[in-house]
Amino acid sequence: MDETEFWEIVDSTREAAGGDPEDHAELLVERLLQSDPDAVLDFARHFEARYNRAYRWDLWGAAWVLLGGASDDSFDFFRCWLIGQGREVFEGALHDPDSLAELLDGFDDEVDGDGEELGYAADEAYEELTGTVMSDLGLPPAPPEPEGAPVDFEDGGVMTRLYPRLTERFG
Repeated sequence: MDETEFWEIVDSTREAAGGDPEDHAELLVERLLQSDPDAVLDFARHFEARYNRAYRWDLWGAAWVLLGGASDDSFDFFRCWLIGQGREVFEGALHDPDSLAELLDGFDDEVDGDGEELGYAADEAYEELTGTVMSDLGLPPAPPEPEGAPVDFEDGGVMTRLYPRLTERFG
C-alpha cells in the first residue's frame, strides 16, 4: 500500500462516516477487513509514521487551543483524529499548526479532536483477520519528548501570539 492509497482509505471512510470519529473508526475497520493482513500492516505503518511525525510541541499547542486544554492522552487522541481528517488537513497542520483555523470547517470539542478509536483500527482489523495480535511494525521508536521548543500552554499571551487565528476562531 502506498501513501496515496492510505489517504484514499482514510478519506473515503471519513466521508462515509459524515466526519464522526467513532463511526469513522468502525468504517475503517470494516474497510481494512476487506484487505489481506499485509495490507493492514502497511496501513498501520503509514498511520504510525504520521502519528509519530505529529508528536510536536507546536501541534500540541494547537490542540490545546482547540480542545480548551490537552493532557498527554488527549494529545495522543488528537493526533489520531488529525490523521483522520485527511492529507490536506494533516500536512497543513504540520506545516503551520495555526492554519487549522482555516483548514477546519468547524470544530466541536465535544465530538471532534478525539480519534482514539482510529488509532486502534488497524490493530483490530489485523487481529480479526489473523487471530493474532499485530507484531512490531519495524518503525523507529516514537521520540521520548515532542519535537521542537516546548510551549507554555498556560500563558495566554504566548498562546495568542503563537496561534492568533486559532485563538480568535476557537479560543
